[in-house]
Amino acid sequence: MAISRIQPLTAHLHPSATPADPQEKQVYTVWMKSLVFNGYGCTIYGRDGRVAYRVDNYACSRSREVYVMDSGGKTLIKLLKKNFGVFKSWKGYSYCNGTGGSEEEAAKPWFSVQKAHRILKKGRQYSGRAVVTVCFNGKIYNIDDVSNKSEYRISDADGKVVAEMKRKQTASGLVLGEDVLTLTVGPTEDVLLVVGLVVVCGLLSRCI
Repeated sequence: MAISRIQPLTAHLHPSATPADPQEKQVYTVWMKSLVFNGYGCTIYGRDGRVAYRVDNYACSRSREVYVMDSGGKTLIKLLKKNFGVFKSWKGYSYCNGTGGSEEEAAKPWFSVQKAHRILKKGRQYSGRAVVTVCFNGKIYNIDDVSNKSEYRISDADGKVVAEMKRKQTASGLVLGEDVLTLTVGPTEDVLLVVGLVVVCGLLSRCI
């Protein structure tokens, strides 16, 4: 079974990765390429230009298991693909320190992502949507244009945008390629949760 691994440089280990102003949005650069030659995955950079998170799949694209780890190799989340006929979903399981410092996977998922049917937009174009359920507190999020690897939004049940992915632009306004993106996360949002959802979107759009 092919396994991908994400290795983040967490905020508490690298303070400059978080905004100085608690009300300021958190901005990351996402490169939809693995740092491993001929590998699959993506690399996420913080404001300081350092690698904040990375996905490296050495075997093949669209792995059924993706592990989110910190910089020391500690597992934080396991993303597991579930298939029920034509319906596809992902479940994210959190990890914690067990007895003797060992890593223990939570028995119940932290969140789940269910891809919905395609929605017809103006101009007879289809837009995919995914519904995210945070299992611990019952919060619901929607991911619009989930099948678009370059631009999509994550919003809460009230329609408030909590995170957004767009094509990256230079200071002069030049739009970079479809594989170089800007991820903007709200100042009070859980970055680890958003990163997990971004990776699921990459897997659903078949670019990881």
